[in-house]
Amino acid sequence: MILVTGLPRSGTSWAGRMLCASGELVYVNEPLNPERPYRGVLNARVEHRFQYICRDNEATWLRPFQDTLRLRFRWHAELPWPPSPARYLKYATSFTHGRLTGRKALLDDPFALWSAEWFADRLDCRVVILVRDPVTFAGSWEHLGWTVHPRDLLGQPLLLRDHPHVAKLAGARDRLEKVAALWKAAHESVVGMRHPNIRVVGYEALAADPHFGFRSLYEWCGIPWTDRSAATITRSCTGPAQEAGFAWRGASKTAFRPTDSRTAAARSRLSAADAERVSRLTLR
Repeated sequence: MILVTGLPRSGTSWAGRMLCASGELVYVNEPLNPERPYRGVLNARVEHRFQYICRDNEATWLRPFQDTLRLRFRWHAELPWPPSPARYLKYATSFTHGRLTGRKALLDDPFALWSAEWFADRLDCRVVILVRDPVTFAGSWEHLGWTVHPRDLLGQPLLLRDHPHVAKLAGARDRLEKVAALWKAAHESVVGMRHPNIRVVGYEALAADPHFGFRSLYEWCGIPWTDRSAATITRSCTGPAQEAGFAWRGASKTAFRPTDSRTAAARSRLSAADAERVSRLTLR
């Protein structure tokens, strides 16, 4: 089982899709996203963005995630009528087919970042954490008009206990400062994650040489590298550069779009003054 995580807009959908190019995995998109709950995939109630899971609260989460990773779709959880019939059929079919054919689950979930050690330790997942340069990360959030809601993290006592630096989010004032504070809190947490099942990967380095980078990840995750994998990654990562955007696609609703990965990774949407401010906020 594999978890691909990292803050939103750090390339998790892209990396997850490229790992699934092997044909050996079943792609599961953001089961911990509280805005798109889907009980057939994860039969638990998600209350926070960046839901923190550890041994002290795992009773709520262990069995549901064991079922998800074993590709056991909860057929009755969304009845009498699922909110998205197309998504219901898509996951019901992919889970059943994947389980019967011996495939593994790949979770693409940026909201699992602070729970990465729990996934690695208690569920024996191979966890790939994508980290992105703070300036291009903040620029992507600014371009999309996204903001950070500190209460999502500050309202979780166990998260504050185990990652006390997250409390610095309380002092952030405007949107850019909140995004910078989120990046710094995540960075400090990831630096302290030492589990052997966790591998931290720089988004920019992966984008600069996707063929080499993904082949290394395939080996580490125990996924067979095939001509199909190589061709899909080449086609998806070295095509014509597209204007960066954000559009949910298909029943699994991911943000991934084929593009030139080097160009996408280098794109910054901040003014020089804002870029300097983000650099200063994340380095201090």
